Amino acid sequence: MLAQRTLKSLTKAVGVGLHSGQRVELTLRPAAPDTGIVFRRVDLPEPVDIPVNATSVSDTRLASTISNGGAKVHTIEHLMSACAGLGLDNLLIDITAEEVPILDGSSASFVYLLQSAGIVTQKAPKRFIRLTQTVEVREGEGRSLKWARLAPYHGYKLSFEIEFDHPAVNASGQRVEFDLGSGNYAREIARARTFGFTRDVEMMRSHGLALGGGLDNAIVMDDVKVLNADGLRYGDEFAKHKILDAMGDLYIVGKPLLAAYSAFRSGHAMNNQLLRALLANPQAYEVVSFDNEREAPRGFAQVAPAW
Repeated sequence: MLAQRTLKSLTKAVGVGLHSGQRVELTLRPAAPDTGIVFRRVDLPEPVDIPVNATSVSDTRLASTISNGGAKVHTIEHLMSACAGLGLDNLLIDITAEEVPILDGSSASFVYLLQSAGIVTQKAPKRFIRLTQTVEVREGEGRSLKWARLAPYHGYKLSFEIEFDHPAVNASGQRVEFDLGSGNYAREIARARTFGFTRDVEMMRSHGLALGGGLDNAIVMDDVKVLNADGLRYGDEFAKHKILDAMGDLYIVGKPLLAAYSAFRSGHAMNNQLLRALLANPQAYEVVSFDNEREAPRGFAQVAPAW
């Protein structure tokens, strides 16, 4: 049986929120089978659980935000991407503020934390959402066109194309493909950082956003070049970060996907629209598990290797 996974022991992290600049503590705890991933706002007078699912997403401006009543957690996509990359099904996340810490701007620190805690299998079948029909969302036309698509595939692969007219981005790969079955998430995707332009950072800060952002947790560019002294971690780091984000956004559906995702200039909002379009069409998917691990897609039975 291909089994669900959780942590072996708890682990903790401390950092600041990218937009709030607020100090925040995370405690990542093991969870029982079929719990899913649940954030718990422990800083509130009465702790509030916020289960991760597509309909709990309440805001997709600049990041993915989930809510339960008035309780919110912002910027969950990098941590969710790490969970997707490592195949974690069940996790309780205590958080002391309303934004997940940005750490180094990628999912690598979360991968390290989760692997350090240890990943164990549980006595319950891992359930996948398997695409049976193609689902697509589109917006705009011509130069403003953007789209995202999920299609049937025995496994999970993603391709993403960006389009930024900037010398530093033009010099890098603007299209990336990645297959999770390769087992190379930690090495090929996890270290890709979020990125932005100095002019946008200044504008966001004037509106009380990006208060925790800087060269230590993002790729920052002026009009012609990357300002980070150490340059890029990958030649195509910009497009790889969009794959990282998409993996986190799509894992919000609550189960791993068996699908081929492809997108052009998509973002958090369109990724969530794609999930909602999928769930609104019960003919387009089925929930499956694998009694025999050999029938599962290549690479899915192995726990991702440590660094």
